Parts: sequence; C-alpha cells; structure tokens
Amino acid sequence: MMGRDVVERRSRTGAFVGSSATSGGHRSGDERLLAVDLGGTHLRCAIVSPEGAVSGHQRIDTPTTSSDAGPVVEFIRSAAAEADASTVVIGLPGRIDYERGCLDRAPNLPAGWVRALDENDLSEAVGVPVSVANDADLAAVGEAWLGAGRAWSDVVYLTVSTGVGAGVVLGDQLVHGRRSLAEIGQSLVDEASLRIGADATSIEDVASGAALGRRAAGAGLVARGPEIISAIRAGDARMAGVWEDQVRAVGLAVVNLTWIFTPQAVVVGGGLGLVGELLLAPIRELVGRLGPPLLPEPIAVVPAALGDDAGLIGGAAWSRAFRPEAAGRSISP
Repeated sequence: MMGRDVVERRSRTGAFVGSSATSGGHRSGDERLLAVDLGGTHLRCAIVSPEGAVSGHQRIDTPTTSSDAGPVVEFIRSAAAEADASTVVIGLPGRIDYERGCLDRAPNLPAGWVRALDENDLSEAVGVPVSVANDADLAAVGEAWLGAGRAWSDVVYLTVSTGVGAGVVLGDQLVHGRRSLAEIGQSLVDEASLRIGADATSIEDVASGAALGRRAAGAGLVARGPEIISAIRAGDARMAGVWEDQVRAVGLAVVNLTWIFTPQAVVVGGGLGLVGELLLAPIRELVGRLGPPLLPEPIAVVPAALGDDAGLIGGAAWSRAFRPEAAGRSISP
C-alpha cells in the first residue's frame, strides 16, 4: 500500500521535507509542502516554501459534529490536490506516537477521529506522503527556526490558549521520544484537589484561556477572551485579582519549564500568550526570582512572532528539527 511505502521511505531518509522520496512525478527540488493545522475550533492549511513563506491560506470550522474524520480527510485531500502538493505535514492537538506515525490521544477532538489520523491511512487517502506531528511541537520548530526564538539554539515554546501546551527545541533539535513530550498543561499543581475530585488540578485548569474565562465570570464579567483582556487593560476593578491569579498560574508554568529544560529563551504564544507585556513582564519577574539561578545570561521570555502561522511554518523545518531515531525509527538506508 502507498501509505506503508511513505512511512518506510521517511524512516530511511529521516526527512519530511526536501527528501528524495517524492511522489506524483515531483523532483525533490520541486516539492510543494501543504502544512495543516487541525485545531478543536478551526482547520487551517497553507502552502509553505522551504524558506518558510506562507501562501494560499484556507480555513474552515473544524467539523467536530462529525463522528468520523471523513470531512477532515476530504478537506486535506482537496487542498493538496488544488495546490499540487507533493507532501503534507499535519499538526494535531494531542499526543503523537512518532514511532507508529499516528495520533495517540486528543481530548479536544471527537473520539472517533483518533484512529483515522494515521500517516499510512492519510497518505493513502490524500495521495501524497503525509506526516503527523503534535501542534505545539510544530509551532516550537517554527518559532525556533524563523520566529521569536531564532537567535537561540535552546528554546521552549509555550502556547496559552483554550488549553496549554509546549514544545521544546534544544540544540536546534526537537525534544521528543517515541511520543511527543512536554505536556505541561497536564502536569499537576494541586494533589489535594485531585484527591477530592476538584476541577482545578492541572496547569491547564488554572492557566488556560478557559480558566481566565471562568475567573472573569466568577468576578461578574461573562465575556470572551479579547473582551476580558480589554477590561483588564481598561483598569476594570473586578479584573485586578482575576488577572493576578492568571498571570501567576502562567508564570509558574514557565518557571517549571525553565527548571526542566534550562532553555536560553521561552517563547510565549497562543491567543492569551500574545497579549504582550501585560503578561510577559510579570512572568519575567517570576522566572528571575524562582527560576534557575546563576546562569551566565538570564532566560529570555519573549512573545511569539509568527502568530497563527507558527505551526504551518514549522512544517517546512520539520525535517531539520525532528530526529526519527529518537522515536525508535531506523534511518539507515
């Protein structure tokens, strides 16, 4: 089957983009990458050049009302055919089994989709080689390669949006094993709450955009994220304590990441992560006070530069940053 051939070729070359393993008559120098970002809310794709230039954006609402992934696969197949793509990289919001090339777990997608989001089946359906990756891993690669982290070799990317996730690039290589790593949003912050079955037990529970919405509602403001941020910037008295709690929760997530990976820089992205110094300044203070001491240079905390395109752009650098051997794949010819 075509899908199995795709995975075998990729395992030998260790490349997702720009390898000699091509299909559809394309030469390696003519490869056209379709990068796809499958989120719980939106499904986006674009053509990305080897230099990271993005063109031909398409976006639809993620068809989560469908019990199977058929509409998603058809969207990707149609977009790949329209763009004459020779390879596809898909960022998925969940844990990826990089050895098997499939989605392992995705709490924000319908359960019936998980098994269908497999490289072999997707390659067969789309008609060109397809690779899957964790969406935060792809965004980390994009920001480290061409975004806010390009000045450093050791970069942690934190996304704070509806959920909280992270990707890590050390020595210009994505940190991963057989599976995607750095699921900081799922790390526990309150074992006592966990024991009694309370909701706020993980970093995602207390630091995400959804958590900010709950805090704001508890203070009397039922609104969407941008409206909450506007109220905070305007000095709404109800929001002072709300924002203080939110910033501390995100800041402690960053502090934990700095202790685990000791990066040169932390890039903060996602919808909430891009509010600017209102969030970043207090995070820097927390990292300086509670993070790893006595470093030759302080750990930089900077805003993401690529916005919603970080994961798409990361697809173009995937072959340089991803190490197949770390996932247990042979890369010998």
